[in-house]
Parts: sequence; C-alpha cells; structure tokens
Amino acid sequence: MTEASENDFKVWMTETARHFEWYADSTLPKPGREPRRLIGAMRYAVLGGGKRVRALLAYAAGAVSGASPEALDRAALALELVHAYSLVHDDMPSMDNDTLRRGKPTVHVQYGEATAMLAGDALQTEAFTVLAAVEPPAAAARLCATLARAAGVRGMCGGQALDLAMVGGHPGEAELLRMQAMKTGALIQAAVLCGAQAGDWDRLGDGARGGLAAYADALGVAFQVVDDILDCTQDTATLGKTAGKDEKDDKPTWVSLLGLEGARTRARELHDRANAALALVSADPAVPEGAVDRLAQIADYVIARSH
Repeated sequence: MTEASENDFKVWMTETARHFEWYADSTLPKPGREPRRLIGAMRYAVLGGGKRVRALLAYAAGAVSGASPEALDRAALALELVHAYSLVHDDMPSMDNDTLRRGKPTVHVQYGEATAMLAGDALQTEAFTVLAAVEPPAAAARLCATLARAAGVRGMCGGQALDLAMVGGHPGEAELLRMQAMKTGALIQAAVLCGAQAGDWDRLGDGARGGLAAYADALGVAFQVVDDILDCTQDTATLGKTAGKDEKDDKPTWVSLLGLEGARTRARELHDRANAALALVSADPAVPEGAVDRLAQIADYVIARSH
C-alpha cells in the first residue's frame, strides 16, 4: 500500500467506524428504559471500543454488489452484535475467565454474571431483529441464514467448543485450523458475504462469489494468526485485554505450533492467498472497477498488525 492509499484508507476506516458507532448508538435500546441494567450491559458490550473489522468488511464488500447504505448499516450492526455477544460469553468464568476487554472491565465484572449472560443472549437475538428489517424480504432471509450458520454449531459456537476441548492438549495444524476457522473465521466470512449479499448478489457470477468466500477464509485464519502473535508480543495496555493469557491457560495457538517467525510467515502466505482471491472477484464483469480495493486494504491492515 502506498503512503497516499494508506492515508486514504485510514480516513475511510476512521469515518466508517465513526458512522457505525453513531448508527449502533442510535439503534440499540435506549439507556434509562427498563430493564435498565440489562440495556446498560448490552450498550456497554457494544459501544465505544473495538477495531470494528467485521463491520468494515461488510461495508467494503457492499461495494462489490452495489448494496444500499441502509442495508449495509444493518448488516454491519448485526455482525458486531453477534461478535459482542460472543465476547461477553467467552469472557465469563465458565469459559475464558477474563476480566479485561477493550481496555475496560469485562461485562460480567461490571454487571455481574447473570446480567452478562442475559446481555449476550439479548445481543444475539437483537442482531436478527436488525437483519429482518432489510429490504427486500428475500435479502433479509439470505442475510439471516448466512449469519445464523456462521454463529451456530458449524461456526462460532462449535469452534468455541473445540477450543475449550483443546486446552492443555497438543493438536496438529489441521485440528487447530479447523477450530479457528470455525471460532473466528466463520464470522469473518459472514461479514464479507453479508456485505455482498446486502446488494445485488444474484448478478455476481460463481467466480466472484467463490473469490469472496476464499478471500474471507484466508483473512479469517490470518486474523487469528495475527491475534496469536500479538498475544505474545504486546502488553496488556496495548491490546486492551490480558496479554499472554493463551500461554498461561495452556491454549494451543499458531505461535505455540509454528513459533513466532513461523506464524508471521503463515500470516504473509494467507495475505497472498487473500489477494489472489480478490483477483477472481475483480475479473467478474458485473463487479465495478476498484470495488475490491477496500477489501484489499483491510487485508493489508490486518497483516501489518503482526509486525
């Protein structure tokens, strides 16, 4: 990425994230209403923090299919609500037992375990309420189905179950890849697909659809590889969550499997794979020129964090 394009991307990322924060704040249940404590916990979990990678991916992928701003807002918010719910539940004592998220106390620390559990449940159902209002109804149904598959037993929840089962174990590369492709990668893929499906999905050929899925697959694994690298190279203040916790909890990671430099090499390989997949998307005559540029820049941004 040239300096000019990097600056352009940073401006886009900042402005898009700011718009998303406004939309999320205005769409979530309003503070002060009953049940106040539950609504407070929901808003605390979602607003004011996070990289918003899933939302950014949805907005970027919408350019491929000409999605409307309103449909993309709803897709982006639904994705971030599901992501937030997963973090609330993952941080609880019965799961990862973490006390810090996005630089502030986790939801169960701030609001108690019972309210945190309810907040996660409510955020998940709120996501589908948001998506159900997308027009036309056929698009809403497709988006709901895509997100539900990514969040369920064949995706995020199933991956978390595999992750818990692997604690203290020594899985091979294929097992680790399967777990992380489900736990992290499935929602990354949903972000890309939902962004494109929010527009004229039917006009895209098989090559473009397959390219988007392949890009998302590579980026989803790369995102987790980079996260594993950061967990052992950055401090808690920089990460906004407890550093070194994976090693402390004896959880398998790409760094424990490949070593630090091996993990960085794998991230670069996945970056190349993501860019090759985007070339397939660009080759579709139905895709506007330059429509994949933001997706490519997001991949650059994710990989740059590993160095």
